Amino acid sequence: MRVKLVVFLLLVLGVSEVFAQDPTRPMQRQQRQVPPGGMQDQQRQQEGDRQIEDGGRKKLIDDSTKMVFGPKTSLYFFEKDVRKNRIQKYEIDTILNNFHYYEPVAKSGWMYQDLGNIGSAAMPIFYQVPKMIGTTSGFHVYDLYFNASDSMKYFDTKSPYTQMNAFWGGGNRNMLDLAFARNVNSRWNVGFNLNTIRARKTLNPSARDDNLAENNSYSFHTNYRSENEKYFLLANFSRMKHKVNEQGGIIPPEFDENSILFAYEDAKVWLRNARAIDLRQELHLYHEYELVKGWQAYHIFDRKKQEVSFFVPLTGSDGLFFENFNPDRFNNEDTTRNLNTFREWRNEFGFKGDIGPLFYNAFARLRTGSMRSPTFEESNRFTELFLGGALRGEINEQWRFEAEGEYLLPGAFRLQGLFISPWLEASYTKALYKPTSMQMMYFGNHHQWTNNFSNIGVDQVKGLMKLDFKSWALRPNMTINRVNNFVFFNEEQQATQASGDAFMVIPGLKALFNIRQKFFWESELYYTLLSGSSADNFRIPDWVINSRIYYDSPLFNENLFIQIGLEGRYRADNFAMNYNPAMQQFFLQNDFNVFAYPVVDFFLNARINRTRILVRFNHLNINMLEQPGYFVTPYYTGLRRVLDIGISWPLFD
Repeated sequence: MRVKLVVFLLLVLGVSEVFAQDPTRPMQRQQRQVPPGGMQDQQRQQEGDRQIEDGGRKKLIDDSTKMVFGPKTSLYFFEKDVRKNRIQKYEIDTILNNFHYYEPVAKSGWMYQDLGNIGSAAMPIFYQVPKMIGTTSGFHVYDLYFNASDSMKYFDTKSPYTQMNAFWGGGNRNMLDLAFARNVNSRWNVGFNLNTIRARKTLNPSARDDNLAENNSYSFHTNYRSENEKYFLLANFSRMKHKVNEQGGIIPPEFDENSILFAYEDAKVWLRNARAIDLRQELHLYHEYELVKGWQAYHIFDRKKQEVSFFVPLTGSDGLFFENFNPDRFNNEDTTRNLNTFREWRNEFGFKGDIGPLFYNAFARLRTGSMRSPTFEESNRFTELFLGGALRGEINEQWRFEAEGEYLLPGAFRLQGLFISPWLEASYTKALYKPTSMQMMYFGNHHQWTNNFSNIGVDQVKGLMKLDFKSWALRPNMTINRVNNFVFFNEEQQATQASGDAFMVIPGLKALFNIRQKFFWESELYYTLLSGSSADNFRIPDWVINSRIYYDSPLFNENLFIQIGLEGRYRADNFAMNYNPAMQQFFLQNDFNVFAYPVVDFFLNARINRTRILVRFNHLNINMLEQPGYFVTPYYTGLRRVLDIGISWPLFD
């Protein structure tokens, strides 16, 4: 590993000069979890990274008739835009804004609760309407680390493109990402992605390579358009093996008087030999054919497999954790081996087209699958038939509306409407979706159940105002949720269904101020008001605040671009969800208050030509407040003061 890192750094030092791209500073539209108040378009890359093609490329030849390859000649796009006949192609990201948000939880804007380390189990802070109203596995705590087929980037390149990203976090929390794409010819592109995580335990590691998480992921993708441009194909394959050495959290002082909550590497933890593995494979195909001008027929095929396992011996010290918190042993007295395998097949057939400014779509989808386990008497199978469609009206890029819906026979559905204007975005979602397969039937060593839950209902309204001025911009927003029959894991770690409603009113504000386009202050804050008989089943902090102040300007005749500043994040007191490693689920608890604590970081982003470098000094304010540190989940501390560095190096020929 050391040799690889040395070679990589030598290659970086030898990079030749190429034309620099000026950074832009609009309100951010990051590819991240959409917080309350965000619209669908907010999951795009930043607007300064966007390049829409209207009938052709920008000129690729400079004044010396030399071909110039770069971000404008290596574009990417997403399948969801192809399906809507609204293809948008984006330039490769070379800007500095949020580059120091490298690891997945940070990329989300710190909108996830994890266990304090890269690769650990994570769940969204705010309630999210599921994308799939049908049956899912229910094992989602490692979704954040998987490059799923619906988020795959497809490329349109004029030359071979390679992106090498490396992140060396303090305490041996390391990530390496490699992406490659090239054009076989002008109508056919291929590529692959390779991602790894090696994150040493932040709590009680026994050696340098005593890792909490090890992730090996790869994916292949291709897109092809026929010579007459009537046939278009997108395909990809993804695989992830995510291994976690679970620790069960810090032993509470009431169990061991010698246990200290903020001892970090010297902390006493419950588990030393517990292992969880999430293995996923996805094969995806989308293709369409234009029958007549403006009318296409399409087909989607998916094959997905997820194998989730947990192993721990119960005869040694690890058994004390389960004796205290999960004493039942249904399958084996000496060892816990939980294994669940979820398989899914999907075929969707539909047609779509454009009539002037209107887009229309109709489809039928058949999903079949099963959840299997050695402890099941028979597999938990499902067959689901969906009917649905969509409609979009677009006056121009700034004014449009969208409406879409699907019905699952029988009894589940989703309806969604979206309106976008230069000053206002608004959406409404109404859905009735199925509980997960794991919530309906589970036979682990410490928990077992068979349930017959009703479908879960949700109404969600979102609104966002856009107020842009010369030196400042505001994004006041509001999210209102009503959720009924919600299924969750209670204080006894059992899957249960609420009998009442929960109402969430979440006003928010994003703000950007700048002084002479050099000094910037960006902030976002959300306040959550919960009510209703089922409100206590959602553990959302009253306040979630992120803020940063920084200097951003080119230096040395624009040969160097830097962004340097301080940022802080804050979550109010709350009884955050606890985590069960054997089931790989977050559950309610009422004993541990994850107290309010502001975390302050220093960051430096720099770019020379197209090579970007990050430096982040985490948790500057450790030991400066009443508490010496902070928790992200009960008995899982956040990072201590550590230094992170990273580099991103793109090649375009």
